[in-house]
Amino acid sequence: MIDLAEPSRPYGLLFLSAREARRSALRLTHMRKLTAFVGRMRRDPTSEGSVPDFDPLDGGERARILFLLEAPGRKAVATGFVSRDNPDPTAANFFSLLKASRLPRSDTVLWNIVPWYVGTPERIRAAHSSDVEQGRKWLHRLLAYLPSLEFVVLVGGAAQTVHPWLSTRTAIRIFACHHPSPKVFNRWPDRRSENIGVLRYISRQLTTRFSGRPGSVTVVEPSVLGTAAVVADRR
Repeated sequence: MIDLAEPSRPYGLLFLSAREARRSALRLTHMRKLTAFVGRMRRDPTSEGSVPDFDPLDGGERARILFLLEAPGRKAVATGFVSRDNPDPTAANFFSLLKASRLPRSDTVLWNIVPWYVGTPERIRAAHSSDVEQGRKWLHRLLAYLPSLEFVVLVGGAAQTVHPWLSTRTAIRIFACHHPSPKVFNRWPDRRSENIGVLRYISRQLTTRFSGRPGSVTVVEPSVLGTAAVVADRR
């Protein structure tokens, strides 16, 4: 039996026992196709760095919300997972945001527009346009493994660069929120509450099972959530 207790606070993957339990859980039903997908990516010669796994404590193939960040950091490489439970301040902020939003964890999955680590062993670098272009082909393939997906949330400016491209490849509703790094939240404290507003809006849509017009993509910007939930509804 695999013990997958959900952490009540950030930094849950700091502990070896938690990492080992999640590695064992990669073979569970809701993770099998995603785990195989990551394996193919690691074997592909165009994948340039370490590719962490999806977190099996999230919804896996049953997820309704895909959160896309920029690229895995050093802690994600160390633990082996793209997770809100990674032992770093950005993951801790994201953990707190998701908890405050009241989104069921089983409805979510986290990933990166560049799925592999970019940088040196000492320091991550910003993803280049060539990294994003290479990562997009894997993102396109990933969507096929998430049949219950209803929302994509582009987290931070780098992830949001794929919005025009993604809008032509899916009718899933696309949202945006600020990057949860301490640098961003310390410089612009209001961005934390703006992010929570976006995520709570999505949470309400899950509860009511609201859907837009067939074939539409809805874009919500965090800075205007207080006055208008839907900014653009595009065909």
